[in-house]
Amino acid sequence: MAAGTKTTAPGALATDDLDRRIVLATQGGLPLAPRPYAVIAGRLGVSEDLVRARLAAMLADGRIRRIGAVPNHYAIGYTANGMSVWDVDDAVIDAAGERVGALPFVTHCYRRPRHLPDWPYNLFAMVHAASREAALARVGEIAALLERDFGGACRSHDVLFSAGILKKTGLRIGV
Repeated sequence: MAAGTKTTAPGALATDDLDRRIVLATQGGLPLAPRPYAVIAGRLGVSEDLVRARLAAMLADGRIRRIGAVPNHYAIGYTANGMSVWDVDDAVIDAAGERVGALPFVTHCYRRPRHLPDWPYNLFAMVHAASREAALARVGEIAALLERDFGGACRSHDVLFSAGILKKTGLRIGV
């Protein structure tokens, strides 16, 4: 495929060959180097500035959502990982989710549909801590925030603790 050639899948945004090669080069993680974009640029035969510009363009138009570090929370001592689940009134769910998601100890926060009558929960917030007691204390902080800011809007909650770690990866595109 020639440089600048566009590739598309049904419903996908057009991606030129260089963008695809950049995604392939970065999807498994950035090189552990002082200038990782320079390493990628060298592998691709382009300038570091061009790699940075193409990544910025893909972030801006939504083809990639973010570039960030993904620490292994077990390796850094956070072994009590609990998904707190909340039954929050739909009238305040978005505002409640914004507040909960902004807490420094919440790593994932999102709205999900209820599956009544067995599953009443519509707000999920992942907390990590060094012990179950510490994780439960953080869940208590979330409960206090919801009561303080949205009095009575949270009807119930629970915590689902991790029993193990699964391999976590985002979408990978093929060669």
